[in-house]
Amino acid sequence: MASLLGIDNGLTVTKAVIFDADGTQLSVARRRVPQSIPQPRFVERDMAGLWSATAEAIREAITLSGRPASDIKAVAATAHGDGLYLLGEDKQPLGPGILSLDSRAGAVIDTWSESAVFSQALALTGQIPHVSAPSALLAWIKQHEPERYKRIRHVLGCKDWLRFCLTGTIGTDRTEASTSFTDVHTQAFSPEAMRLFGLDEVFEALPPMAHSAEIAGYVTSDAATLTGLAAGTPVAFGLHDVTASALGIGGHADDIVSIVAGTYSINQVVSTDVRVDPRWFCRNAIDAGRWNNMAISPASAANYDWFLDTLCRKDQDAAAESGTSIHETLAHEIDAALQRPSTILFHPYLFGSPHGNVASGSFLGLHGWHDRGDMLKAVLEGIAFNHKIHIDALHDGFAFKEARLTGGASRNPAFAQMFADILGMPVTVTSTDEAAAFGAALCAGAAVGLFASVQDDPRDLSATGRQYQPDPARSADFNRRFSLYCRIAETLKPLWPDIEQLSEKTEGDSA
Repeated sequence: MASLLGIDNGLTVTKAVIFDADGTQLSVARRRVPQSIPQPRFVERDMAGLWSATAEAIREAITLSGRPASDIKAVAATAHGDGLYLLGEDKQPLGPGILSLDSRAGAVIDTWSESAVFSQALALTGQIPHVSAPSALLAWIKQHEPERYKRIRHVLGCKDWLRFCLTGTIGTDRTEASTSFTDVHTQAFSPEAMRLFGLDEVFEALPPMAHSAEIAGYVTSDAATLTGLAAGTPVAFGLHDVTASALGIGGHADDIVSIVAGTYSINQVVSTDVRVDPRWFCRNAIDAGRWNNMAISPASAANYDWFLDTLCRKDQDAAAESGTSIHETLAHEIDAALQRPSTILFHPYLFGSPHGNVASGSFLGLHGWHDRGDMLKAVLEGIAFNHKIHIDALHDGFAFKEARLTGGASRNPAFAQMFADILGMPVTVTSTDEAAAFGAALCAGAAVGLFASVQDDPRDLSATGRQYQPDPARSADFNRRFSLYCRIAETLKPLWPDIEQLSEKTEGDSA
C-alpha cells in the first residue's frame, strides 16, 4: 500500500498528516509549539523544540494510521512563510526562529519607506518589504546583533529547517525562495537584491533552490529513530504554506482566486506573466514561468479566535467539558443575527491591517440592544470585508470568476455564504480539512512518481466540495455596508497614531 506524509507547521501548531495515495486522510496528529515573546514586537520559537514536537506528531500519526511506516513512500513539509531560521557553521541554530508575526524590524521598514528602497524592491523583487520579511529581519540583526550576523551560514525558512532535520540537507524551493531575494523576472536569487537591502555578506548563505516536487534528501537514521519513519524514505523540497493551501484546495490554477481565512487574510492568484503592484506580492509559483500573486494582511480569522478567547471563555470551557463545539453553540446566535438588520461594523485590525501596524480594531454602531450574536456577525463580516479589499485589488490586475475558500472558519456555512454574497462570485469550500498538508503531500507524491505532477490531484474536488452562490439582494446590502466600512477606515487613518499615543506615558505618570 502507498501513503504520503504531509507536515504542516503553523504559527502555534505543528501537524503531521498521512494520506492514502487516493487523497483519503488516514490520520492526523498535532502538537502545540509555544511562542516566546521576550519583549514587545519579538515573536520567536525554539528551533529544537519545534523539531522535537514535529517528530512526536509524526510518530503519533504513523501509529494512528494503522499502517507500517514502510507504507509511507515520500514526505514533504510546508510551514509558515517569511520569518527567519538561521544556522551557523556547525549547522546548528543561531538563536531562536523568528515567526512571521514578529515586528521588531519596524524601524527598518520605516527607513526603507522613506528612501528609494521600496520602489526599487517592487521593481526588482516584485514586492515591497514588510516587517517580517527575511530582508527586513536580516537587516535588523545586522544592525542590532552584529556578532550573530557574522556567524550566519545558512538562511532558511521554517519548513526548510524541518526538512533539514529530516534529511541533513540544506535547500529550499522556488516558492519559499521568493519571499525577499529573487529577481521577479528570472525567478532566481539576485545579488542586486542583497545589495539593495545592504546584505551582500550573506548572499552565499542563501540555500540552493529546487522545484517543490524534487527529492531533497532521505530520512536519516537519527530522524527515523525520533519520528518512527523508515530510514531512507524520500523527502521532497516542499513549499510555502500559502501556496500549499491553494494547491490543497485546487486553487493553484488559472482563473481562480484562492482564499485562506486564517491568522492572515491571504488571497492569491496564479499568473503566467509578471504584474507588480504595491498592493500585492508577485512571488514565484510552483512551476518556473508562473507567478503567485498574494494580497495579504494579518487581519482575518484570528479576530474571531480573539473574540472567543476574550468574551466566550466560560462557554468554551463548558463546551470542552461536555465534548461539544463552541462553534456549534455560537452558530445559532450568528444565524439569528444574520436574519435581522444591524448597525454594527467591525474593523478586524487587532493584530495588523492593510493600513500598517498603526491601525487598531474597533466596533462601531454598537448599541445596548445588541447581543453577542450581533457582535459575532460583525466580526465575521469585518473579516470578509478585509478579504474583499485584497481581492478587489487583485481583480484590478487579474481575471477570475471563482473563489476557493479554506481555513477553520470556512467550515461554517453561514460564513462561506457571507463570502459569496460579499464577493459577488461563487465560492467553493472543499471537504479537505488539512489543505496545506495535502498540498505538501501532492509534492511528495509527484517527487516519487505517484502523481504525474503536483497538479495531478487524485481527488474529485467537484464531488467533495460545496459551492455557495451569491444572493443578489444580500450582495447589494453588503455592498452598502462595505462602502461605509471603507469610508470609516479612511476617516480613522489620521486618528490611529493619536489613539496609539494614548498608551504612552506622559510626564507625571507613575511608573
